[in-house]
Amino acid sequence: MTRIIAIRPEPGLSATLEAGRARGLDMVGVPLFEIRPLPWDPPEPEDFDGLLIGSANAIRHGGKNLNQFLGLVAHVVGEATEKAVRDFGFDVGVVGKGGLQDVLDRIEPPARLLRISGVERVSLNVPEGITVGTVTAYESVALPLDRAALPSDGTRTVILLHSAIAARHFARECDELGIDRSSLEIAALGPRIASAAGKNWGAIHVSPQPTDADLLALVETLCQ
Repeated sequence: MTRIIAIRPEPGLSATLEAGRARGLDMVGVPLFEIRPLPWDPPEPEDFDGLLIGSANAIRHGGKNLNQFLGLVAHVVGEATEKAVRDFGFDVGVVGKGGLQDVLDRIEPPARLLRISGVERVSLNVPEGITVGTVTAYESVALPLDRAALPSDGTRTVILLHSAIAARHFARECDELGIDRSSLEIAALGPRIASAAGKNWGAIHVSPQPTDADLLALVETLCQ
């Protein structure tokens, strides 16, 4: 038997657990992060003609300030973010899969964009003719790992890593608790995330595409 542990925050955690169990996987949720809103001062909407949204958390935790920007098109990463943006009432422009850089590179200049993000964010290379302002609307708060959450009976265990922040935090928690990395396998949403987890794991698996469905499909093959 292989135990699959997802450590991402809600509501993504529940979605991953449900999708994994539908595939017949032995899924366990151990959230190591909590997303919390932060107060932010909205700039003047007329100074922008589009939004950059890398995570649905920007919509879930952006608050009433988002209403001021409903006239702008939102460029987003991933299907979950696209759905959250549409449900809020925004029109959607570019939809990317590999991260905000992919989205940004596909936007036609000139463009004045407002990025609504969390405290932790990836640096972007802004193309000529495009400007990007940034506001911080939420933070991801790391939670401690309970040693009892990991099997101690030798059960094969695969940890799902959905972000580089999660990868680094999980690795630190394991080291602080004296957990042997070689006793665990990791399955990462992408190469950058796998790299952030460091070395000496029992095995490192990388999803062929940065989607939850592809990550779970990868794990399903590991269990066969």
